[in-house]
Amino acid sequence: MAASVALTFALQAATCDASAAPLDYFLLAHGPAAEPSMHLGWALTALSTSVIAIVALLLAIAIFRHRHAPSNERFAQGETVALRWIYAGTGVSSVLLIAALAYTLVTLDSVAAPPRAPALTLTVTAYDWWWKIDYDNSAAGPAVVTANEIHIPVGEPVKIILKSADVIHAFWVPQLAGKTQTIPGEPNEQWIQADSPGIYRGQCSQFCGAQHAHMAFEVVAQDRPDFDAWRRQQARAAASVPAGIATHGQQIFQERCAGCHAIRGTDALGVQAPDLTHLNSRRLIAAGALTNTPANQLDWIEHARRIKPDSLMPGIALTTAEATALSAYLATLH
Repeated sequence: MAASVALTFALQAATCDASAAPLDYFLLAHGPAAEPSMHLGWALTALSTSVIAIVALLLAIAIFRHRHAPSNERFAQGETVALRWIYAGTGVSSVLLIAALAYTLVTLDSVAAPPRAPALTLTVTAYDWWWKIDYDNSAAGPAVVTANEIHIPVGEPVKIILKSADVIHAFWVPQLAGKTQTIPGEPNEQWIQADSPGIYRGQCSQFCGAQHAHMAFEVVAQDRPDFDAWRRQQARAAASVPAGIATHGQQIFQERCAGCHAIRGTDALGVQAPDLTHLNSRRLIAAGALTNTPANQLDWIEHARRIKPDSLMPGIALTTAEATALSAYLATLH
């Protein structure tokens, strides 16, 4: 377990993008779905570390005593002492393993369901290599479709229905909940809750292909009034495009991007890539690979497969005039 924790730190340092909220506090919980798992992780780490230390100490003692015992006494003493240690070690190990198993089962039961009815239910669908988030139309608020950014109200449990559009992925927000797999054709469920406002980094934790490390998302926890305002704003169709260069940019988008992307209120109805209706309300783009700026938007459009090799997003060649017009149109998507 100790080695596993060390490996996780190493992988984290290698794969985290500077533009995304860091994963370096994954051993700190900020919600009731994560706290029991955090305590379990610390307990198993302590147990594993203790076992390693005890075994190393006993091995050193055995080596020392063996070297200094008279040669004619070594084998007779060795057989008796070895059996004693085998009996003792087997008994102690069995007790500790049974205790660890019981603690693990209790922990799993404690996080299996929220303590009260979820305030919100949303569907998260994993794609290679991004996340689609659907807020269904309900008494809790209007329907919303977004990508790679989940907004939730603070202090309220949120039920998440997990799906996969291609291969097995894993949904993991370390500070809010444990890992849960998204399996093609088999919807899964999880719940999260944030105890305080903030941005919590999420990550696919099941190797799913070349850009697995760049399949991040963020959970933005807001006070209820702020969350309700965000949801109402996200439910609106795209704003009207002012006449001029932005209109030309919209035409370019329709010709080259609308086959995959959707913008509500327009003829762009694609379903295979993120909905861009409120593109500029998001902090990141490309599933955490880039901060959301006009320059990075164009860089992603023109060089997607340089930024994320093997991405299904093709690079689109644009003239300077086309890039200016398209950028002007994207700037209207608030």
